[in-house]
Formats: sequence, structure tokens, C-alpha cells
Amino acid sequence: MKYLISLLISMLIALCFTLAAAAETIAIVGGKVHTVGPEGTIDKATIIVVDGKILSVGSGMSVPDGATVIDATGKIVTPGLFSPLGRLGLVEVSSSAGPNDAAQIGDQFTAGFDVADAYNSHSTLIPVQRIEGITRAAIVPAPGSPDDFGNIGHVLSGLAAIVNLGDDNALDKRGAAMVVSLGEYGSFFANGSRTGAWLILRNALEEASDYRDHKGDFERGMRRDYQHSIVDLEALQGVISGATPMLVSVDRASDIKVLIALTQEYGLNAIISGGAEAWTLADELADADISVILNVTDNLPGNFDRINARRGGANVLAAAGVRYALSDGASQSHNARNITQSAGNAVADGLDWDAALRAITLTPAEIYGVAESVGSIETGKAADLVIWPADPFELTTYADQVLINGIVIPMESRQTMLRDRYLQMDSEKPPAYRDR
Repeated sequence: MKYLISLLISMLIALCFTLAAAAETIAIVGGKVHTVGPEGTIDKATIIVVDGKILSVGSGMSVPDGATVIDATGKIVTPGLFSPLGRLGLVEVSSSAGPNDAAQIGDQFTAGFDVADAYNSHSTLIPVQRIEGITRAAIVPAPGSPDDFGNIGHVLSGLAAIVNLGDDNALDKRGAAMVVSLGEYGSFFANGSRTGAWLILRNALEEASDYRDHKGDFERGMRRDYQHSIVDLEALQGVISGATPMLVSVDRASDIKVLIALTQEYGLNAIISGGAEAWTLADELADADISVILNVTDNLPGNFDRINARRGGANVLAAAGVRYALSDGASQSHNARNITQSAGNAVADGLDWDAALRAITLTPAEIYGVAESVGSIETGKAADLVIWPADPFELTTYADQVLINGIVIPMESRQTMLRDRYLQMDSEKPPAYRDR
């Protein structure tokens, strides 16, 4: 009986490899693989990728016949990096006269403002980020500055989305979070009042709840008097049910306390963006299951909401069991790639290396509810992989190769092409007339 079971298992494995050979198959061999999953770190490992998915990962594995082999001997392999904040594909040049598709302005559409349809997978910013390891990103709306007509952004800025940076079929998840601005920043969109921002949010939640309870009135043509549009109230249904987390920009500890109480009162899920003083409430955040997206280098008291900003805040959150991701607060669109530097700084401040890698791969995927398909090197997940020649947290380390959904990404961007053009010192043509 044991022999028959063993034979059956061997036949199934052989069948898997036969199918793998027939499909589009890639084998990455010889590298030190940080799976950020149950397998941990594997030396001299082999990763088998079939049709964009990870078929297997381990040591001592055979390579299927006909597979494309990528030699990673002596190199480091990690999951693709996940940028947890930013405007990739929504902006091009920050100071240009063109539209900023991430900016929510006015009161007509606030919570219902959805940036997913504006995402441009051919943005020149995309290749710049992905050749340095960014494979997934949250694209996040933000309240806009006053326009020429006096319109300004709202406390509720709309819905974030998750995208991959690989191809035209880039949208992974709509409505990944509802973006909310509170604290000092939020007061700017509430007539200068911190309390006003909280009241705007509470009113929106109350109206969404009333709309849910009296939706039949609308179906019968009986309108109710709401400040928010039906589009906004529909978008808020996921928030009040707990299915859609609120992505809340907030720093001060006192505001974070109010946020914790609000989530408990309404049964909400929340993610803190910023959280300069979140470390002071680490235990309370862990108990409330509120995640934090932290910029570890933003550690100076730049305003009165950030008096207790410090280095090493990630360590305190980690010790308390708070789920946290790392971001680069200053350049999350044009230089989202700098999250490796954020991770390196966190390690310099005492955070475990593997924990820092998790904070820029699997944890943001968990925060936004897409961890079942991305964020770690595990069987069945998307083959988002980065091969590094050395420690990716070192400033001078650049990725050797990136795969997104199992597709080997060309390691070039507009910047690299311009570099190569102007390095042609022996060309007779002026740079503008050269082929590249």
C-alpha cells in the first residue's frame, strides 16, 4: 500500500513537471531565496515558474526540460517590492500644467472618487520603479489644493486601488481603501478645524448608515436629505461594513486615540498613514488591529502633530505586534523605489533584516487584502521576483533582473535610455539624433 501511494505521488510530480515543460516555464537556480513565507530563507534554491505562477521553491530540485533557466548563483532573490502609498500612473511631472489624476477637489464626489480608471500603465514613471524591484503598488488619491475657482479637497478623498507594474492588465484590486485626512493636515480641508474634520467623517458615516437602512426609500423614489452624493454613500458601504479599510493620514497620538475609539464605535477597519507618534500607542493599536504605514526616516518634529517623532518607531510597533509597512514619505510616486532605503534605515535602527523585508513585501499585501496572491515566494502565488547582486538595502545595490507575473521585465527606463544615448561619445550624431 505504501509503495502504491509513493508511486502515485511520484507520478503526480512527474505529471506536474511534464505540464510545466509544456507551458511557459522559467527556472531561477542557485540563489539565496528569501521567501518571506513559511519556507523562510533557502540557500542555493530553485524556483520553478509556470505561466506566471510559482509552481515550487526549494533546494535540490530538478529543472523541467525546456525551461528557461536564469542563473542566480551567488545572488539574492526576494519577492517583488510593494509600494504601499503613492500616485504611480496618476501623475507624470509634479509641477506641469497637466492634470493630477490623484487630486480630489470639490464636494460633488468625495468618497466615491475612484482613481482606478485614471491609472496609466504606460506612465514613464512605471519602468523607473520596476527596474529597481517595485512590482505592486497602492495608488492613492489625495485632497487637492485650492483651484482658481476656490474649490478645495475634502476630508474624504476617495478610493485607493492596487496595481501591478507589469502589463496593461494592471489593475489588481479596486476599492482597496477609503482615503481620509485627519489631524492637522485634515483640518486644512475642514475650515482650519481639527474637530471639523472629525465631524465631517462622522457625518459621512452616519449618512452612509442611514442610506443603508433606508435604501428602499430611494428605490420607491422617496429621497432623503444628505450632504453626500449617492455615489459617495455607495462607496462608504464597504467602510461601514468593515470590508473596506479607511486609510487615515494622521500623526498625533491624541488623534490616534480618537481614531481607535471611532473604529470600535462603528466597527471599522483602519490603516494609519504617517503615524509619527503611533509608537506611543503601540499596545492600543495592536489590540485594535490597526495597521501603520510608517516612514522611518521622517523622524523630526516638523509640526505640533509630530513632537514625539523618533527613529526606531518600527521596533516599538513590532515588539507590540502591530502590523506595519514601510514607505518613503517624500517621493512615493517618482521614487517609490526608495523604500529599500527606508528598510535599510529601519535595520540600522535595530529592526530585524527579515522583518524589514517583510514590511516592504508581504505586509503591505496583507494590509490591502491581496496577500493570497502576492507578497511572498510561495506555491500558487504570482511570480513577482527580484534578483539582486547583493543586499538590496545597501544604497549602491541595483536589481539584476525583475519578474512580474512571471514575465521577465526589460531592465530599461527612459532614464537608462537617456543615459545610454549620452554615453555614446564616439557617435557622429548629436544626442537628439541617435537611435537610443
